[in-house]
Amino acid sequence: MGKRLIIAIDGPSGAGKSTLSKRVARTLGYINIDTGAMYRTVALAATRSGVIPGDMAQLAALSRTVRISFEPTTDGERVFLNGKDVSAAIRTPEISLLTPQVAAVPAVREAMVELQRKMGEAGGVVLEGRDIGTVVFPAAEVKIFLIATAAERGRRRFEELKAKGETVDLEQTVADIEERDRLDTTRSHSPLVQAPDAVEIDTTGLTIDQVHDRILQVVQSRSGSAGEQ
Repeated sequence: MGKRLIIAIDGPSGAGKSTLSKRVARTLGYINIDTGAMYRTVALAATRSGVIPGDMAQLAALSRTVRISFEPTTDGERVFLNGKDVSAAIRTPEISLLTPQVAAVPAVREAMVELQRKMGEAGGVVLEGRDIGTVVFPAAEVKIFLIATAAERGRRRFEELKAKGETVDLEQTVADIEERDRLDTTRSHSPLVQAPDAVEIDTTGLTIDQVHDRILQVVQSRSGSAGEQ
């Protein structure tokens, strides 16, 4: 059995992180930890509790008390907030726009980073987010940074929401992606930035299979036996 690695997959919204982290984790027999979903869950908890994004004290207290967990299923991981499945509720456009405001609060990030480190400290994990390779696990053996044009990422998000039966506008969806990018890259605490030793992969025009294989090549270059179980 090879060493069980920590694999960090970072990048902007819509670059394919969630889909690919699940695929890579499944291929390697690793656990997938969707860190973005954790921040979305805090944003949802804030909305349901009537906590406004600007109230840092209440957001800090909320992030320390909410219980967030993942449960693997045949359809992928389900996300639970205080024992209730919120997998669909955290993916609405409203929560997507609220999340970066909540994630920009230092106390919220500190609480989530502590939880993420506990989840992944033993290795054999794939974590995806925006600061995994720079803040959460700067010593991760494998760091991937996925990118794609805003137009491509907006189109993907548009198709995803339309498939769910939601009424969405493509131009507005792309604008939402660009606004999310602005918030993620300009926040003062743990902004979205590529780690110097991360391998950048532009997913524009590539299939999921192609990107998946590229990531596995990087993993294998770090540990030839990483896929052995």
